[in-house]
Amino acid sequence: ALLLAFLVAAVIIVFSGANPLEAYQSMFYGAFGSTRSFAETLVKTTPMLLAALGLTISYRTGLISVGAEGQMVIGGLLATLAGIYLGILPGIVLVPVMMLAGMLGGGIWAAIPGYLKAKLGVSEVINTIMLNYIAYYLVAYLLDVPLREPPGYFPQSAQIARQAWLPHLLQGTRLHIGVIFALVSVFIVYFILWRSPLGYQMRAVGFNQAAARNAGIKVEKNLVVALGLSGVFAGLAGMVEIAGIHHRLLGGFSSEYGFDAMAIALLGKLHPAGVLLAALFFGALRVGANMMQRTVQVPASLVFVIQGLVILFVLIDELLRNYVIRIATGPKREGE
Repeated sequence: ALLLAFLVAAVIIVFSGANPLEAYQSMFYGAFGSTRSFAETLVKTTPMLLAALGLTISYRTGLISVGAEGQMVIGGLLATLAGIYLGILPGIVLVPVMMLAGMLGGGIWAAIPGYLKAKLGVSEVINTIMLNYIAYYLVAYLLDVPLREPPGYFPQSAQIARQAWLPHLLQGTRLHIGVIFALVSVFIVYFILWRSPLGYQMRAVGFNQAAARNAGIKVEKNLVVALGLSGVFAGLAGMVEIAGIHHRLLGGFSSEYGFDAMAIALLGKLHPAGVLLAALFFGALRVGANMMQRTVQVPASLVFVIQGLVILFVLIDELLRNYVIRIATGPKREGE
């Protein structure tokens, strides 16, 4: 999928009058060519990885969530409120409190469509999309009126307490300890899905709800829990962006990482290890695109073309695999 995506994108680059090899070389150098660039790649990777890990849980349970973006926004909102109004706490206490606030906000925001799906059968796709808009405009209103920093020139909140800023790992870069939170989350999600009874139940629900229900698994409960956990990691991603990068609530601070997370989860084959590699790839694309635009004058928006092609070819791969399996096994006979 990656190879085909880059080949098709290379054709587009040729028609734009540039050399694809030079474009990809500059993109790679922009993402990994120096300590500073690699650190920036990790900074971009961190929120996408956290959100994609959450989506991995919901997708494994058979739920198609499109709400990671809104959950990141709500997580960032509650983390900011904690960072501002609990600023008297020492950093060793305030940072965990902000993490809990962000995870709680994202988890509750995701559990709403989970509950509606479990109790009323309402499509989680529609609900999560609509909640994205509600989250976005709620934060826009709060930044415009009650949370706007005095004297009110810009739609942004006051800064969170200084002791709530995530420490940097490399001097002279923006790389912060949020990347460690993300790496630890990879193992947590793996443990939840493949080493815990809860993960077994959620995956069973994702494979076949009727069979899971007949086996005594509470399907409705697992639907709510799966979406709630998905939102927990997305909310943590929002907190990491606020405490590690912006240090205040801003409109659009999530940079559409939640939507990229959907593609990352699919590209990573819904496995934490694969999601880690896919998130690093998408982070490198975001950082390397700017260098490519500066050096060979290829628009940075080509990155979105590559991302779309990757997802297209991943889906085609799944379609062809299923088609080959059906051909190999032959048509089902009556009673099978």
